[in-house]
Amino acid sequence: MAASTPAVASTPSESNRWVILLFSILGMVAVANFQYGWTLFVPPLQKQLKVDQALIQVTFTVFVLLETWLVPFEGWLVDTFGPRLLVMLGGVLAGMGWVGAGKAESLTALYLSYAVAGIGAGIVYGTAIGLAMKWFPDHRGLAAGLTAAGFGAGSAFTVAPIANMIASAGYQAAFIRWGIIQGATVIVAAFFLKSPPTGWMPKTWRIKGSPEVKKRQTQVDFTSAEMAATPNFWLMYLMMAMVATGGLMAVAQLKPMAVDFKVDKIPVHLLWLTMPALTFALSADRMVNGLCRPFWGWVSDHIGREKTMTLAFGLEAIAIYVLIRFASNPLLFVVFSAFTFFGWGEIFSLFPALCGDFFGRKHATENYGFLYTAKGTSAMFVPIGSALAAGKAFDFRADILLLLGGVLVMFAVFLAPTVFRIHLGRNAKAALLAVAGVLVTYGIILTVVPTVWTPFAAKFTLPNTGWKGVFRVAIVFDAIAAVLAFFVLRRMKAPVLSDVSGVEPQMAPASIRSVA
Repeated sequence: MAASTPAVASTPSESNRWVILLFSILGMVAVANFQYGWTLFVPPLQKQLKVDQALIQVTFTVFVLLETWLVPFEGWLVDTFGPRLLVMLGGVLAGMGWVGAGKAESLTALYLSYAVAGIGAGIVYGTAIGLAMKWFPDHRGLAAGLTAAGFGAGSAFTVAPIANMIASAGYQAAFIRWGIIQGATVIVAAFFLKSPPTGWMPKTWRIKGSPEVKKRQTQVDFTSAEMAATPNFWLMYLMMAMVATGGLMAVAQLKPMAVDFKVDKIPVHLLWLTMPALTFALSADRMVNGLCRPFWGWVSDHIGREKTMTLAFGLEAIAIYVLIRFASNPLLFVVFSAFTFFGWGEIFSLFPALCGDFFGRKHATENYGFLYTAKGTSAMFVPIGSALAAGKAFDFRADILLLLGGVLVMFAVFLAPTVFRIHLGRNAKAALLAVAGVLVTYGIILTVVPTVWTPFAAKFTLPNTGWKGVFRVAIVFDAIAAVLAFFVLRRMKAPVLSDVSGVEPQMAPASIRSVA
């Protein structure tokens, strides 16, 4: 309903939310290199520390695990205390992480430093996406896409400077100097961030957007526990984990792959530019990875999230197939690595948008935080991919512990009440979740410090599948996710709170304000 004049004066204007979105994107740009610049550091780190590449790539897994699996807790803090101080803390931790990586003289020190960076980057990422979902219910796909684009394309313009600094001053100097620059940028951006007031809605709420999207948007705010009791969430989680696997392999392994195919230093002439194939590919991939996120988000605002997922996942499967088939050609290596990212990056706009559609705005940061842990789950396959590509031995103890912990969580919050119809009391559920927490923590510690004792051994020599074998797995995952999006998720009804709590669905509060 229309607000009185005093209320309008104290209510954020439509333009203010775009300013907040702009600084959210700036924060995302500042932490993008922590993930997307990682591949530049792999060969010099391997040379300096004199260890197998698979052990270096565990650093990437540690980063992604902590960047993702702590986001639900960080999201709860943001939803409770506001974004500004949390994002400042995130900037400090992210900067300290890269500075520490530059000073690391051992694998353990490297793992711990990148773990700190992962916690900081996760705070920034989860907060920015959560703010996009809260401020833009009328353009949720586009806003989430623009925010995620900052993370996807943020490193496009810094790939060459960082690569040049590694070549001229060493990777240690690149870590330290860019860690300080990026951490400071996040702190500055944090001063401009805030959440919308309770009950605030833009005047375009439920006016703009396609019927395909509006009919699947809820006016009820699900808590994370209520969300976890719906089959929609777990299907989305499975799909996001499968699609993220192929993309993370490409992110982490692109430089080693280019070196193996001997195309990394061959000049490529494209679009009036000439650069070595790897540098060209990294810059193009970052740019495309960023641009695709608002593009696919905008498409999903018009034709629906699930149809857009089907198109994007199918495109990624085709792009990966062509990439591994023609990777020995420098020009095609550049072009089709970019197409791989074009079909992959959209998961970070489509899934948060659909999560907001299905489960509401109030707990949006925390809710998407739980879904975002699917990226952490998929990250466990990245070092396994390196070991498969080279036919090396790999220690699966940490993966087994993490998997067992994840299975216990899934059983306690979803399978027991919905599939097996087992009523778990509060104490029993708490005990299962506590055991799961111990297993996951044990697995993360073991990942960071591989010498930690375990009561079992699980080190196996993997078959040498080469890069083609590794990426065929990604193709299969993408194809399965595309089918699930179109034939299963699209046909599932939007969740209703009465389905999980036995309570009648709530109507939108009468206090919702429309602003000019």
